[in-house]
Amino acid sequence: MASSLPTGSVQSNNGVNVDYRFALTSLTSLFFMWGFITCLNDILIPHLKGIFDLSYAQAMLVQFCFFGAYFIVSLPAGSLVKKVGFQRGIVTGLIIAAIGCLLFYPAASMHSYPVFLFALFVLASGITILQVSANPYVSCLGRSETASSRLTLTQAFNSLGTTVAPFFGAYLILNEAAGAMATAQEKAAAVQMPYVMLAAMLLVLAAIFAWLKLPHIEEQQAHEKTSKQVGSAWGYSHLVLGAVGIFVYVGAEVAIGSFLVNYFHELNIEGLETEAAAAKYIAYYWGGAMVGRFIGGLAMQKIAAGKALAFNAVAAMVLIVVTMMTEGNVAMWSILLVGLCNSIMFPTIFSLAVTGLGRHTSQGSGILCLAIVGGAIIPVIQGFLADSMGVQMSFFLPVICYAFIAYYGLKGSVPKNV
Repeated sequence: MASSLPTGSVQSNNGVNVDYRFALTSLTSLFFMWGFITCLNDILIPHLKGIFDLSYAQAMLVQFCFFGAYFIVSLPAGSLVKKVGFQRGIVTGLIIAAIGCLLFYPAASMHSYPVFLFALFVLASGITILQVSANPYVSCLGRSETASSRLTLTQAFNSLGTTVAPFFGAYLILNEAAGAMATAQEKAAAVQMPYVMLAAMLLVLAAIFAWLKLPHIEEQQAHEKTSKQVGSAWGYSHLVLGAVGIFVYVGAEVAIGSFLVNYFHELNIEGLETEAAAAKYIAYYWGGAMVGRFIGGLAMQKIAAGKALAFNAVAAMVLIVVTMMTEGNVAMWSILLVGLCNSIMFPTIFSLAVTGLGRHTSQGSGILCLAIVGGAIIPVIQGFLADSMGVQMSFFLPVICYAFIAYYGLKGSVPKNV
């Protein structure tokens, strides 16, 4: 991936070469951390479901509170970052995320599911501020022509975090809970130290980013302030359909990951005896997304983005139908391979949706970020379906989601100003 950063420096207006490689290297730690924390929800869901004797729909409130924060906090976070700048926005996001992690301690002590949900919302609010700060910052750190390459590189570290997290959660949360057989409260306490450790790591990162001398980027913000906004991004059909695409993609990806532990626990699928054993397989789902991102980055140099998106969506649909119609290893590995298909979807939908928006690109990006709320809503809907028809059959909902993504890749992504 070294080629993603051809020179690592750009020439400023006064002719001085500015080296951004150190800043980009520092930012990769943030992408790793929020990927890691987000993926831990897939471990928390079966853990809390067992502790509080929840239905699938109730357990999916974990994702509802987490991804609901994106919808509620994204716009205020954007306003905050405009006022304080990218670097202070990053520090603020890290501190708020750390507070959310620390709230897991009283939640476990009180043995209260609502407090757990509140802690998740606070944690996700911090991560939202972090994303609103870091994503555009990475785009600004270098030439505009290589912005997508820089984002792909940093997103690879995000995928690395989602790949490592299941092992962390399996060993420090689910294994610990399995050993605490006396009471449900002791099982709840298994989350305390892991999340305190995460809080400490986030606070250390906050201190480091407060101390670092990172480049101050203001040219793009100044341009946005002086540009006259005529019309609206809502007038572009490919942007609106792209927002729907982001909504269903994030929803499908999160819903599948949320059910994997319970799914592999079922006797007709794999019958894994412990949740900890099942949790380790989640790494294959998220690891597939990481591997596919590198493969897709090379393949899409020769294949049109829309066609590649449609191909992956159809492949995901086929794999999910296979897991619904089969049992055992075939059912398990077919659903895990969907992660490989997911790899290119988010950046591809995002880039197709903002194509041709011109001065409305910033507004369009904000609309697409709000659409991440699909990760809050679709898992809950699938939870209700799982309660009524079983986990295996409930996967028909992601099939519908991927069908729309295939349509968007082939037809809906064609730029139109309506």
